[in-house]
Amino acid sequence: MKIKAAKALLEIKAVFLRPDEPFTWASGIKSPIYCDNRLILTAPEQRDIIENAIAQTVKSEYPQAQVLMGTSTAGIAHAAIAAHLLGMPMGYVRSGNKDHGRQNRIEGRLERGQKVVVIEDLISTGGSVIEVVEALRGAGAQVLGIVSIFTYGMKKGLERLADANVKNVSLTDFDTVIQQAAESGYIADGDIERLRAFRDNPSDESWIKR
Repeated sequence: MKIKAAKALLEIKAVFLRPDEPFTWASGIKSPIYCDNRLILTAPEQRDIIENAIAQTVKSEYPQAQVLMGTSTAGIAHAAIAAHLLGMPMGYVRSGNKDHGRQNRIEGRLERGQKVVVIEDLISTGGSVIEVVEALRGAGAQVLGIVSIFTYGMKKGLERLADANVKNVSLTDFDTVIQQAAESGYIADGDIERLRAFRDNPSDESWIKR
């Protein structure tokens, strides 16, 4: 599954790899990779691969799941499609409470004690998805875990998930994507070491000069 999902993301250029022309994240960190999983929605063949993989992962990893909850905004569509495939209810969690109406943060019906799986598009440092998990737990839900499309596997993200006692299963990951990218000629074999150096310590920009 990891290889199939990685190939799908690379085929539609949802993953951009530019070790010689790094992207700049909002935090100011230079990055050789940028992942835009929203592009999955506009590519029917790859969308079918990814959404079915999400649904199958929910079934296999979280068989007790009762509700899917997408992260706002990128996880919402993926949660909706996977829930449709599974015949399950879904909702989503806002980044903050609305400032009007019922001032909801969690949208969709959620009963206390229900078993929830969070659907996320990608995980880097893990901060935003853990906030979603905490909001759901605060509303009385039993969060079984997360299904994400892509994870960087950064140390900070892994530590945060462990500290929050939340399981994450990703369809594919950083190492699988860059290996497939090298095999397809998208990047040079020598770039793999540089990319892994970034993943292991994003604040150290020495990988840029290699």
